[in-house]
This record gives sequence, structure tokens and C-alpha cells, in this order.
Amino acid sequence: MGSATRKALAGTHATLATLGRADLRVAEDLLAAGRIIGSSKQLRSALADAEADATQKRALVQAVFGSKLSDDAITLLNELTSNRWSNSKDLLEGVEELGIRVASESAPDAPVDAELFSVQRAVVSDSELEFALGSKLSPSGAKVKLVDRLLEGKASAQTLAIVNHLVQQPRGRRIGELLRRAADIVAEQRGFEIVTVTSASPLTSEQLDRLAKGLEAQYGRALRINTIVDSSVLGGVRVQIGDDVIDGSVASRLSSLRQKLAG
Repeated sequence: MGSATRKALAGTHATLATLGRADLRVAEDLLAAGRIIGSSKQLRSALADAEADATQKRALVQAVFGSKLSDDAITLLNELTSNRWSNSKDLLEGVEELGIRVASESAPDAPVDAELFSVQRAVVSDSELEFALGSKLSPSGAKVKLVDRLLEGKASAQTLAIVNHLVQQPRGRRIGELLRRAADIVAEQRGFEIVTVTSASPLTSEQLDRLAKGLEAQYGRALRINTIVDSSVLGGVRVQIGDDVIDGSVASRLSSLRQKLAG
């Protein structure tokens, strides 16, 4: 992600903070706008054009979305597209990220990050479900119906909106990766970061507490731990925080040893 994109995202986050309480409709509007932008190379290029001024881009946003989106969604989309972006792909990712952040803000008490983690685990553990939700051959409408059937009454409306968007616009990414990234965005918006701990057997509350305190001291921020039990790690633990992986599992050490012996 280029410096222009990072600056653009920071400016949009600041605008989001000035809106007050967010509304789920605004999030759904932004995600829908992202799908429209993603489906049109011409529109995407025009909105990401570094040579076009903010007035031109606002006029384009109004022409395309003015009668379709809520006022707050238009305000945020104008702010987002008025900034400079490193490329059109980053702009599209920025629209998606903003929509997810607004969805999170619209229900601060809903466990959206935990729900997304649960969906992600269900998807990656079921190859048929992963294929149904991630295949390019499956129509978007069929994917949405499947998500609705799986999550209706079991997850918040915010989680449902996010997952439905992701299956409609994967942009070449695996659905498990999309869900993990979405959970990370929600966590960041709420002031903490997700830690995924994988172990061969369930860790005790005391072990998790010690691990959390040690990691918080190391990373200097609040963390929330999600646990996965996976017998293939044999022993020890594997810890993932964002893109950082701390692999102290027996399986990892054995793999490293085999590589050294083979060399």
C-alpha cells in the first residue's frame, strides 16, 4: 500500500469520526458503491485519477450515486474519492474498508469480529462451503442466498452485510482471507487487535491470560485472543497477529529440522 493510499485512508477515518453515530444503511450503501465501482474499470479509473480535481470527482459521485445512496454515504464517498490514491485497486479496497468500519460503528455492542472469525473458521474447515462461497462459477445471487441461510438469526445484521459483500466481490481473494481481514478491520476500529492462537489442545484460562499479558506488553496495544484447536500442530502454540506469525509449534520445529537434514 503506497503512501498516498495510507494518507487517504487516514483522512477518511477522520471524516468518519465526525459523523457521530453510524448507521448500518450507510455501511450497506458504501459496500454497494464499492461493488458498482469494482464492476466498472472506467468509473474506477476516473475516481482514482490523480490528475482530476476534487470538484470533478464529487460531480461524478453525485451523477452516479446521488439518487441511490444516503447523504452520509455520499459525504464519506466524496471524502474518500477526493483524496489521492496510489492506484485504482487501492481506492476500491479503501471503499470496502470504510464500509466495514461504518458497519462496525453502527453496532458497537455486537460481537462482529467474533462472528466473522466464527464464519471464517466454518468456511476454511469445509471445502464444499468454501468452494460454494468462493467459486467464480457460482452466481452472486446464489452466494448471498447461501450466506443468508447460514447466518440468518445466528449473527448480527452487520456481520451479515459484511459477509454478503465479500462473497459478491472477492476480487481474486480467497473467502477465508477476506473474512480474516474484515475481522481485523472491525477490531482495529474498536481499538484492539486480534490474536489467533492455534494449539494441539485447549489452553487453560491461566495460560491464555499469561499469553495475552505478554503479547500486550510486547506489542503495546489491547488484544483479543481467538483460539483454534488443531491436533496437527502436535504441541506448543502458533500465534498470529495481523501479518506477524510466531510459530512455536512442535510441527513447525519438526518441519524445520527435516529441512536442515535434507540440506
